[in-house]
Amino acid sequence: MRLILNLIWVVLCGWWMAILYVLFGIIAAIFIITIPFTIACFRIASYVIWPFGRSIEMRRTAGVASVIGNIIWILLFGWELALGHLTAGIILCITIIGIPLGLANFKLIPISLVPLGVRIVRSDELYPGYNPRHAGSTYA
Repeated sequence: MRLILNLIWVVLCGWWMAILYVLFGIIAAIFIITIPFTIACFRIASYVIWPFGRSIEMRRTAGVASVIGNIIWILLFGWELALGHLTAGIILCITIIGIPLGLANFKLIPISLVPLGVRIVRSDELYPGYNPRHAGSTYA
C-alpha cells in the first residue's frame, strides 16, 4: 500500500514540492551563513518525494541554535513551504482518493516550518517493537 501511495504522491504533488525544497536549498547555499538551511532543504526534499513509510521525530538534544535557526527559517522559507503544503492538502482532500495524500501534506507542515532539530525516521523505527508486516496479527 505504501508503494502505491508513494507513486500516486510523486505524480500528483511530490515532485513539485521536492523541486521547491531543492530550489530553496540552492538559494540558501548562495549565502554562506544559511548552509544549514541548504542541508535541511535537501533532507526534507528526500522526505517529500517519498513520505509514506517515514515519519519525523523531534531531537531532544537540539539546542538554542536550532531554535534561532528555525525562527530565521520561518521568516525566510518556512511560511511559503507550509502554505504550499496547506494548499495542496486542501485541494487533495476534495476528492476521496486524494484524502490520504492531503493528510500527508498536512503531516509535512510541521517539518516545513521547523526543520532544524527534527530527524526523519522510518515509521517502524519510531515505535520500537512495531513491525508493519505483523500489524493486526494476534500472536504474542
